Amino acid sequence: MNLLALETSTDRLSLALCTQASEYAYDAVVGQRHAELILAEVEALLRQAGIAVRELHGIVYGEGPGAFTGLRIACGVAQGLALALGVPVLGVGTLEAVAEASGHARVVACIDARMGEVYHAAYEKGEGEWVAITLPGLCAPEALPLPEGGGWAGCGNGFAAYGDALRARLGERLAAVHADVYPQARAMLRLARPRFERGEGRPAAQAVPVYLRDKVALKISER
Repeated sequence: MNLLALETSTDRLSLALCTQASEYAYDAVVGQRHAELILAEVEALLRQAGIAVRELHGIVYGEGPGAFTGLRIACGVAQGLALALGVPVLGVGTLEAVAEASGHARVVACIDARMGEVYHAAYEKGEGEWVAITLPGLCAPEALPLPEGGGWAGCGNGFAAYGDALRARLGERLAAVHADVYPQARAMLRLARPRFERGEGRPAAQAVPVYLRDKVALKISER
């Protein structure tokens, strides 16, 4: 199964392509140039793999939460490619992708949501599948839901932005912090492949973002 993954929810452009023979990836910090670069880099990955775009069997995209504009870019490109090719799409949560990319089995994933808040979730891996101990949400670092027990790895750039507050909140539950872990397209492919094989792919029109927040900036009075 040839799958292409698109992840644009942070300042990184992360792409990955898997074929029966191998896997290819592109990851770079691009700021706000995702829309400018994504199609050219997808074409470069296809050339590297030696396959044509019509040979893709499905499109994976980072569904969020994350930067509003970035999420729309990944969803829009996934929709366009899937419609043109007649293939299914599958959204993977960015917080679950952080957990998968971390290399740990118990992960509190936090992504900087700006405005003094984090997107968060807690995941535990059992029998090869991630189980959401705390469902994805949005809150101030000081109000982070607390998972039970210890041995949790704090991962994601939320720990870079609000590390002191998150460490204080999690306390002895926290065994390690890896603020440099981000949603990787390669991690999304690992999560998506078995889901595609189970027939969980969806029509292109159902590629929609998961925002968790309905505004992008504070009002002057709120500042």
